[in-house]
Parts: sequence; structure tokens; C-alpha cells
Amino acid sequence: MAARVPGGSRFLFDSFDAAAARIEANERVAEERWNALEYRLGQIEVTLDRLERRIWLGVYGVAAFLLAQGAEALIRAAGR
Repeated sequence: MAARVPGGSRFLFDSFDAAAARIEANERVAEERWNALEYRLGQIEVTLDRLERRIWLGVYGVAAFLLAQGAEALIRAAGR
């Protein structure tokens, strides 16, 4: 075991900068929150895309129903 050599200056090492550490911690927290927000917004976007597809499917279904009713009315009118 090496014996500790007494002496030396306490100013040889960088002092702990609490303000810089606090800023760095806040930056890491903000980055994690931003990543979580981006992830959540991605999920919302996927959900909205699925909802939009369902709405368009409903619109096309109603349009097809109305066209079928119109075609049926024309066929019945032509058959008289």
C-alpha cells in the first residue's frame, strides 16, 4: 500500500460548482421530458391517423349506401 504523501495544494483540483451541476441536471431533465413529449405526440399522431381512416371509411360507406339507393330507385323507375 502506498502511503499518502502529505502536502500539496487544495487548489490543484477543480472545486465543485453547484450551479453548473444544477444547470446540467436541469438540462438532462428537460431533455428527458422533451423525449417523452415527442414519444407521446407520436402515439397521438398514430391514433389520429387511425381515427381519420375510420371516419373516411364511414363517409365512403354512407356515400356507397346513398348511391345504391339512388341506383335502386332508377332501376325501379325504369322498370315501370
